[in-house]
Amino acid sequence: MSPHLLEENLDTVHLESSILHLILVSHPPDSAASLARGLVEEGLAACVNILPGSRSIYRWEDKTCDEEEVLLTIKTAREPIEELVELIASRHPHECPEVLVVPVTAGLDRYLKWVEKMSHGEESS
Repeated sequence: MSPHLLEENLDTVHLESSILHLILVSHPPDSAASLARGLVEEGLAACVNILPGSRSIYRWEDKTCDEEEVLLTIKTAREPIEELVELIASRHPHECPEVLVVPVTAGLDRYLKWVEKMSHGEESS
């Protein structure tokens, strides 16, 4: 993207977001929708995508495991983020689930505002 195009789109692209997070969670397929729906219905996340077809190969208790999973991408502005991570882990069926937080540094301004509003439990306008 040329710098000129970026300047013209500054009203639509938010370049620094310090409160929005993308949380990545590997999850067994059979119960992923329940976790996702709960987070959205409770206003803890604005949106959760469930991406099928993930295969995780990892070591656990001295064995190599090979599991079909889905990847949840959770968009949220909840703070403190550590509390949400712990809540997700407590609802996850694995003892040591993959729960990774990635800060959102840029995005479409109106979408980022919507994520912030929805993950604070507010109704859409």
